This record gives sequence, C-alpha cells and structure tokens, in this order.
Amino acid sequence: MPVQLTSKLYDVDDFAAAQEFYHANGWTDGLPVVPPTPAAVEACLDWALMPPDQLIGIEPVRSQPITAEKLAINAVMAGCLPMHFPIVATAWQALMKEEFLLHGVTSSTGGAALLVIINGPIRLEIGASSTFNALANSDRATAAIGRAMRLALINLLDARPGGIDRSTLGHPGKFSYCVAEDEEDTAWQPLSVARGIPEGVSAVTVMGAMAPRQIMNEWTKDPREILETFAAEMRANQRHYSIYGGNYAIVIPKQLREPIQDAGWTKRDIAEFIHERARIRRAEWAEVGKGAVVRDRGETVHTALESPDHLLVIAAGGPAGGFGAVIAPWFGSKTKAVTAAIGACVDCEPPKR
Repeated sequence: MPVQLTSKLYDVDDFAAAQEFYHANGWTDGLPVVPPTPAAVEACLDWALMPPDQLIGIEPVRSQPITAEKLAINAVMAGCLPMHFPIVATAWQALMKEEFLLHGVTSSTGGAALLVIINGPIRLEIGASSTFNALANSDRATAAIGRAMRLALINLLDARPGGIDRSTLGHPGKFSYCVAEDEEDTAWQPLSVARGIPEGVSAVTVMGAMAPRQIMNEWTKDPREILETFAAEMRANQRHYSIYGGNYAIVIPKQLREPIQDAGWTKRDIAEFIHERARIRRAEWAEVGKGAVVRDRGETVHTALESPDHLLVIAAGGPAGGFGAVIAPWFGSKTKAVTAAIGACVDCEPPKR
C-alpha cells in the first residue's frame, strides 16, 4: 500500500525558486535546503518502517505532537539520506523525555544547542567518521543528522531566533552538532553501553550542550595530569558560566586517550577522578566579578558533576595532537542527557504468555 502523506504540497518553478520560497517562509536555518519531495520523504519513512502518522513523541511543555512525516520532511531538507532517518527519529524521541527539558534548552537566553552522540554498528553503516574534525564537518552523515535536529526545532516547535529561541549569542552547534564515537580504536566501552544500552545495539545520546572548549596537554603521559587539564577547564566553566553541576561531556582523541588506556584507566576511573577534581568554592565567583552573589556562602563547594555517572566520556578525534574538548551543559542539571536504542526496545516487558 502506498504511503499517504498529509502535508501540503507546493509547486515551484525550479531549485532556485524552492530556495527562495523556503527562505521567505522562514523554514530554513539560513542555508540552502534539499526540496522535500514526496518521494524523498517516503523513502525516509520506508527505511525506518514508519507510517507517516506515527507519533514520535509529544513535546511536554506545549503538548506539541511530532509525527514521523513532519520529522522526515525536515530530515530531507537537511540533506539526510533514508539510512540517516532512524537516528534522527530516535534522537527526537529522546529529546522529548521530560528530563531533557527541551523547551528550556531551546528557549533560554543561554544559547545551548542539541548535541547528538552516535554509538553502535549504525555508525559504520552510515559512514560516520570519528576521527579528523570529529566535532565539525567530518562527514556527510553527522553533518546532515545534526542539521536535521535544528531544522525540526525551527519548523515543528517554532524555535526561531527572537521568537521562542531567545539565545543571546548561541553558538555554531546550532547549525549542526553531532559526533560518532570511535569505538574501533579504543579499549573503552562505548558511551551507550556505559549508560545502560546492551553491547552491539546502536544508540543515540542527546545533550543540551554549550560550545566545545578545547584543551591541550602534550607534556605528560600521566593520566592524572592529562585529566587535570580537562578538570581545570570544567572549573573555569563553573567560574565563568554556571556553577551548578550537570552532564558534562569530554572528548578524548587518540594521543591523549592512549596513555590513559595504557595505564589501565576505564571510563569509570576517569569519571571518578574528574568528579573529585572539577569543583570550586562559591567564593571563587568573587574573583571573576560575581561577588554580589557569594554572600555568606563562600565556603560552599559546588561540583561540576553531581556524581561520576553524570560525565559523558567520548572517544573521538584525529590520530595526532594532544588536544581534547570539554562540552558543558546548559545551566547545570536542569537538563539531563538521554540515551536511547535505535530500532530496539531494551527495557520493554516481555510478552505475557
């Protein structure tokens, strides 16, 4: 049976006219889009085995339903291939969990973006690159998937700058913010496995994230000294941005990753070390111009992580260079990262006999 799409169709003269039509209606992120023809939208739905009216989720604050058809339209516009669509759909299911607080992340003046982290076999199927330029335009798949997330926010939840999106500055991750973990070149377990997804199952993690803050340490192979550099950047974020603890992500490329692995450190060891080191006294705010809010609580200690479980450790990046990145959360624990399996239910109850 053919797919029955319900979205309105528009006739335009050519590709250039389609661009002007979409820009005039505010349906883009400022860049050209791929015209979402019925055939292209149907191909995405067919690949994901989703009927057009399948409910992906309901945005909890405004009770806005998101259907597979509307999401597929935006995925096509972003440049996604049909094989990318299951990731986009699952990521959106994760976004609409209450603990993610999607409305807060997208409407705040703080300017967070949606970071998407891909794990499992699907990374290889879509040709996602986990090495050079991992947090930028490393490959077609992650660029298009990240952009699809933003276009859907604009067109399905009306998160446009100056409207619902009240970002004072924002950051470039609001165009696309997607990374695939380098599972083949690390001894560490994938992020998704650390967060409860079975080994070998494809998964996606979403996080309300600020821009990456790059660090560099090429003068040691001591895991504690390497990780202290990451912790110092997290303490700086606590001083300069938000003192409150939440989900931080750290991205560790090969050159920094290898000595940590060789010393036998696991991702859990890293998280426990960072949890102990990434913390400041409230009085430190006085040193960066925020003394008015210290008051009589100067000796209160604030941890960047509420617990070691709140750190997302991601193996990714090029093969050379003593660099890494810290990605801070939007306003502490008000939003929580969510991980979901792609095309599988890992916590469903077995059928009753």
